Amino acid sequence: MLTNRMKISIVAGALLGVVCILGAQLRSGFEREVLYLFAFWYNRLLMGVVIGFAKETQELKRALWRGAIIGLLVSFAFYSSTVFEDAVGFAAGIVYGVIIEYAAYRFADRG
Repeated sequence: MLTNRMKISIVAGALLGVVCILGAQLRSGFEREVLYLFAFWYNRLLMGVVIGFAKETQELKRALWRGAIIGLLVSFAFYSSTVFEDAVGFAAGIVYGVIIEYAAYRFADRG
């Protein structure tokens, strides 16, 4: 079921994926391949989907920790596929997990 929480998480993941693409391009001097950039964006979209599936909680602190852990796990998949070359992108994934979880917590109907 496509809940309000899921919609918010997917949109946040997609938007943060665009931010990741821009950051990767800036860090690389605009030399990244399109497939790499798409994979980076897709990783953030997937992060939004996984966070959207997580059960809603009434505790913000718990939600933010969960976002960090999911961000770490999902980002590690991309990080390991790049032979551990983009530590900044990996760390950003942890932060983005927190941001996505906060947006889902803040704007989804908990009730």
